Amino acid sequence: MKIQKIITQGLSLSNNAISYYVSHELAAIYPKKGLLESNDSSFNLEKYAEANLCKIKYDNHIHNQILTGWNGMDNEIYKYNENARFQVSWQGNKLDVVLMSWNEGYCKTRYSWILADSSEVAEKFFAAVCEWNSEIRDELLVFEDGYWDKNPELFQSIQSSTFENLVLHKTLKQDIQDDLINFFTSRETYANYSVLWKRGILFIGSPGNGKTHTVKALINQMQQPCLYVKSFKSEYATDSDNIRKVFKQARQSAPCVLVLEDIDSLLNDENRSFFLNELDGFASNEGIVTLATTNHPERLDSAISDRPSRFDRKYHFDLPAFPERETYIRLWNDKLNSEMGLSEQAVSHIAALTEGFSFAYLKELFLSSMIRWIGAMETGGLEKIMISQVAILREQMSSTIINGKDLE
Repeated sequence: MKIQKIITQGLSLSNNAISYYVSHELAAIYPKKGLLESNDSSFNLEKYAEANLCKIKYDNHIHNQILTGWNGMDNEIYKYNENARFQVSWQGNKLDVVLMSWNEGYCKTRYSWILADSSEVAEKFFAAVCEWNSEIRDELLVFEDGYWDKNPELFQSIQSSTFENLVLHKTLKQDIQDDLINFFTSRETYANYSVLWKRGILFIGSPGNGKTHTVKALINQMQQPCLYVKSFKSEYATDSDNIRKVFKQARQSAPCVLVLEDIDSLLNDENRSFFLNELDGFASNEGIVTLATTNHPERLDSAISDRPSRFDRKYHFDLPAFPERETYIRLWNDKLNSEMGLSEQAVSHIAALTEGFSFAYLKELFLSSMIRWIGAMETGGLEKIMISQVAILREQMSSTIINGKDLE
């Protein structure tokens, strides 16, 4: 009941006093125990136990607060602990873990206290749990709002993105694959010739021409840990703090791919210098491929776009020429049933009519035309519908350019 009282009393205090109060009380109650306190998000005891790396059970002598939620997409009930005490068995050791959480603004603060027979055991257990949770397995590590979060759903969603269903101009697709494959298989060669084993790659091009698809296909093919940055902004930390967190995790996860999509929107006058220092400063970024994309290279500082040691390889994703448009249209046509499908002559005709279309607009051309075709169900009628849709989409393209918008 002493732990129950500590939790109850602690939660009645102001936020900046809770952790000190709990630590003080636990140290007083268990003076001969090793005590370790942490608010590191990598210490996820429940996940570690789910992998059968330790055994945990609730201490039923106190009230363990467990919240229950429901995932409507998967019709699944899930539970997570707010305030609880666990009895832990790990590698022949018996430990106790006290978990507490409280709100600070819009964020949830989560603290853990580990009690063990010695400080050494507590520290080894803490390190083992954090190290295992930091590994990336069939998931993407996503940085947003100042925190890293493992996202297995996003990882699964990109599994259909491959180079087989990607159309790019000339040798671009093969050049990109060869570049990354050679990098990850050449660690010893880099070391033998005293060349830093790191890369900076920049994908440049207007929206809808395959940059994002290429990033997804690379993640699938390379089978390397992938870290994806959504934003450096957060409520309780500066951009510099978050940039430091991003590169610290990338160095820990290396070899890995660090993805900075729309890098021009991530950087500004205030955070640019700090970012460049982390990217190309004194700290070692060995084994990190920093893969950035931009729709607007004119917005990038020359220190990013022109200095070779930072982004030493740049790939341009141009609007598809006639051969690429024809190939893309044929790929779509091959998926259609015979009633809806285009003839070979129609495929070439549509490819000729769509000069200036991005792959995104070609996709929109098919989707909108197929919806219209369903209303008529006329065999061979898709070509006529697509021709009329070309004019509509071309007018839309002109409008979006005038208004400064892009179709992603």
